[in-house]
Amino acid sequence: LWEEELNHKLSLKHSLLFSTIEGVKTCIVQQETLSDALNYLSKLSLEYPITLVDEESFERLKNKFLEIQTGSDFEEMSTTSEELIEVESDLLEFIRNSQDLLSSEESAPIIKLVNSLFFQAIKKGASDIHIESGEKKGEVRLRIDGALKKHIDLEKNIVALVINRIKVISSLDISEKRVPQDGRTQISISGKTLDVRVSVLPTYYGERVVMRILMESEHIPTLQELGFAEDLTTDLYKLLNHAHGMILVTGPTGSGKSTTLHAFMQHIATPDKNIITVEDPIEYNADNISQIQVNTKVGLTFAAGLRSILRQDPDIIMVGEIRDSETADIALRSALTGHLLLSTLHTNDSTSSLSRLMDMGIENFLISSTLLGVLAQRLTRKLCVHCKEEALLDPTIAQEIEVPAEKLYFKAVGCKVCDFTGYKGRQAIGELFIIDDKIKEMMKDGFNDYQVREFMKKNGMKTIANKLKEMLLSGETSYEEAIRVGLMDG
Repeated sequence: LWEEELNHKLSLKHSLLFSTIEGVKTCIVQQETLSDALNYLSKLSLEYPITLVDEESFERLKNKFLEIQTGSDFEEMSTTSEELIEVESDLLEFIRNSQDLLSSEESAPIIKLVNSLFFQAIKKGASDIHIESGEKKGEVRLRIDGALKKHIDLEKNIVALVINRIKVISSLDISEKRVPQDGRTQISISGKTLDVRVSVLPTYYGERVVMRILMESEHIPTLQELGFAEDLTTDLYKLLNHAHGMILVTGPTGSGKSTTLHAFMQHIATPDKNIITVEDPIEYNADNISQIQVNTKVGLTFAAGLRSILRQDPDIIMVGEIRDSETADIALRSALTGHLLLSTLHTNDSTSSLSRLMDMGIENFLISSTLLGVLAQRLTRKLCVHCKEEALLDPTIAQEIEVPAEKLYFKAVGCKVCDFTGYKGRQAIGELFIIDDKIKEMMKDGFNDYQVREFMKKNGMKTIANKLKEMLLSGETSYEEAIRVGLMDG
């Protein structure tokens, strides 16, 4: 086919457009038809760089193209590229900076596709990229603000090629498709280098991949930037001034526990302090902290790593997670012997951490002597200010959560600004349980979680449910999001 004939036919039949952008012949593809486009390009043995655009942008460019006579060539088509650059400047920046990700000889469409997935994930603020295999096709989803959102569909054969490419850049075995594999890679976009943690899992319909995009260590927020309420942040500063004892952070997976722990360490890291961590995995690399990666294959568990750390004259120790009684016992005893220990625990709220530690076989006296405080936290999606709409709550619901039924609230709608999710950004909320003398007395006399929690609430502890109710009343979040995060947990 003549190039001009190819250009005309593909634009009409296969949702493809061609243009010369900054001297490079480029294929412009609509996200929804990417699989068909890649298949067709493969049949034609074409390896043009690919630019993904949304449906609206593609239609506008297609209409502009159809205004040009069929006989116009690539050079004439490039006269409309200024509009394209304005519409999709971020994607074109990716093409201009693609040497960060690719060596010059690597220019296959699959490589470009993988790189564009990384670029768009970062552009949209995604924390994870999910690539999944189905019976007839695959799917890419992005986790944005804690929720998964569909990105694009992929043909079955293209999914396998994409996963192979990811295995290559993560130094994983391409030929091994029967067992899970974990790896790590780095991507560079616009001069920024980001670490990516890769997990490959074999499933019934083929392998699936999850890639976690890790925050740069220099971008770890300060305590103030975490976004907690001012009074809670002030109390955290006081806790971190202790020379010894244990501070715990609790919450479900994805609630920001690791980020909070690293913010703690950055706050207390000074040249006169020796800070050592044992983590699984290491999520943020910090220059002023010694970090140990758990490796169970060689016997380096949390407990074994913690024992080794105690022989390294530490001032501050961070244990990624207290998973078992052995780790819990060593952690509390190290806090008892003059170290400040930071860690995480899986509990639904702050006060139930006491019974959780006791379930692990830790004596009451050891807990009361070492535990300084427990921060339970969540990340709550905030309503998009550009599209949220007023709404009334059902009177029964309003009564159940003890808020005025006549008050107007806000609900999620969705627009371009928030990528049609109705939410934009997240807010950290938390409840801080400080172990004071009264709590220690309760522990001596015998207690249960309910008694401790009710006592703390009567004495002014603001719970996560309280914070969610405040966000609901102020129009920062929706009822549905507040329920999802824990409005009914009390």
